[in-house]
Amino acid sequence: QVQLVESGGGLVQAGGSLRLSCAASGSRFSINTMGWYRQAPGKQRELVATITGDSTTNYADSVKGRFTISRDNAKKVVYLQMNSLKPEDTAVYYCNLHSIISTFDYWGQGTQVTVSS
Repeated sequence: QVQLVESGGGLVQAGGSLRLSCAASGSRFSINTMGWYRQAPGKQRELVATITGDSTTNYADSVKGRFTISRDNAKKVVYLQMNSLKPEDTAVYYCNLHSIISTFDYWGQGTQVTVSS
């Protein structure tokens, strides 16, 4: 059974940085696509960034140049480095594992990121 556990959220001032981590268990981590999504109050969940098994990355336009997704396959961890944070980045951030074998999506429990102005 796949489990995803996020950490690293918190409260930060605008312009600051945070690094989110997501530890995965129960999967062939290295071959699967990992991603970060976020959901702000009253809004739909949206893509932030994804990284494939061969480390190809994709970013939402709103975070390009500010956020960096990376993965450590040996540790089964995916990271999201967030710099130059803005109040509009405030949301619950969710880790996602997209299985390339079953095509099923697994989700973490979410971690709150709050950016104050």
